[in-house]
Amino acid sequence: MPITTCIFDAYGTLFDVAAAARQAAQEPQFPQLADRWADLANSWRLKQLQYTWLRAVADAHDDFWEVTQNGLDWALEASGLDGDAVLRQRLLDLYWELQAYAEVPAMLAALKQAGLSTAILSNGSPAMLNGAVQSAGIGDVLDDVLSVESVGIFKPDARVYDLVGARFNCAREEVLFVSSNGWDAAGASGYGFVTAWVNRAGEPVDRLPWKPAHILPDLTTIPDLAKG
Repeated sequence: MPITTCIFDAYGTLFDVAAAARQAAQEPQFPQLADRWADLANSWRLKQLQYTWLRAVADAHDDFWEVTQNGLDWALEASGLDGDAVLRQRLLDLYWELQAYAEVPAMLAALKQAGLSTAILSNGSPAMLNGAVQSAGIGDVLDDVLSVESVGIFKPDARVYDLVGARFNCAREEVLFVSSNGWDAAGASGYGFVTAWVNRAGEPVDRLPWKPAHILPDLTTIPDLAKG
């Protein structure tokens, strides 16, 4: 069955989640980040994801902005940077303006030119996602931005993936789902989507019951993959 719909995770897939810490480290008022920003960014992201999984298992949902702040607070303390309210606020402000990866605009434009539907499916709250989309200037090459907030649980719950079929009236086999998170690509594979894991860091494949159909170093070849 041909691909008709291309769905993208947002954070880490279209938007560089390390950009907030990296940019803050380049600003003169935060010299304390110069040699710690990468570790801070990694810890922040890991805790952010872990808290989504724990909240989903415990049926204790809260929106992604709260989870993002919780993850940052843990990461700041682990890095010995807690107590710096100015730094904390700057990092949070920058998270609303994350940079898209360089290949994203052209890749999405190529999908639209090929007549494919495009959308984001993300754990992010609607306000966060809209801010990132506007900051990256990619709203005109997306048909929709779908948030887990409409179902009140985080990925990889099947109710999140259900949002795609409900919105685009497509079969699961018509969907190319793209994520930088191996667990997300695996979950979407188990759901029935055709999946591509964008493995920028060259990490091992997760030991889960399902595997991504494709493993890519970046998003450049997504249009070719979608065309078959």
